[in-house]
Amino acid sequence: MAPRATGREALVRAGVVDVFVVRPASRGWQHLALRRAAATRCPGTWEAVHGRIERGESPPDAARREVREETGFVIERLYSLTVNPFFMKSTGTVELAVAFVAVVGAGDVVLSAEHDAHQWLSRAAARRRYHWPRERESLDHMAQLFKGGTAGNAEDALRID
Repeated sequence: MAPRATGREALVRAGVVDVFVVRPASRGWQHLALRRAAATRCPGTWEAVHGRIERGESPPDAARREVREETGFVIERLYSLTVNPFFMKSTGTVELAVAFVAVVGAGDVVLSAEHDAHQWLSRAAARRRYHWPRERESLDHMAQLFKGGTAGNAEDALRID
């Protein structure tokens, strides 16, 4: 269980991952958007893969696990993208969402119970569809950093595996 902040202090921790699942297309990347199911938090909102980092798990391992659990995909290449902070009322913590780009190949999406629909979208369409502003900002980071199928000159710094 995560520590709970008491009083006026606020805990800051890297507790979640956001994973932007992409696949190559004839005109750049296709971005996966998932719609939250009715019985989950924020039902009906569209988002990237998102989930908690489990005890003893590294952020990249959490990203791989969450992508597998929420989509059925095994990641071909994983890149570090950014870190997005947000406040979690239930624990009184400032959470850091470690954001990754996950390149996957062809195949069908196998949704978990958390989601009831998915779409592969262009960056512009994903930017309109994603509910959270930080996810839209992350798409802008991706557009600048990932061209031609890799991170270019930053490949050595951003590629995890």
